[in-house]
Amino acid sequence: MQYLNAFLCGGVLCAVGQILIDRTNLTPARILTGYVAAGVVLQALGLFQPIVDWGGAGATVPLLGFGRALAKGVEKAVAEQGVLGILTGGLSATAGGIAAAVLFALLAALLSRPGYKR
Repeated sequence: MQYLNAFLCGGVLCAVGQILIDRTNLTPARILTGYVAAGVVLQALGLFQPIVDWGGAGATVPLLGFGRALAKGVEKAVAEQGVLGILTGGLSATAGGIAAAVLFALLAALLSRPGYKR
């Protein structure tokens, strides 16, 4: 059942993003940024955990999950360091994911044949 819930949750999030692309003038970059911001807001309001409890990886892997990780990192750092944690918490909480993304992008660039589409 966990797999089905994760599939449904991730599918709904992707479908909403596709609807926003098709029906609005929002650019994909603005939609992606909106998803990250929505993850932060949902975590701050305490509404994200029930979604995670139901959807599992379908909720935590997409961009909403990245926003949640940023918010949780800030929350933890503020509790430990005070106001300075506002600036450092999000980056320290997501540093591993960001480093992995940069590494895999570098590997993909080195292993593929870059070129322009015509």
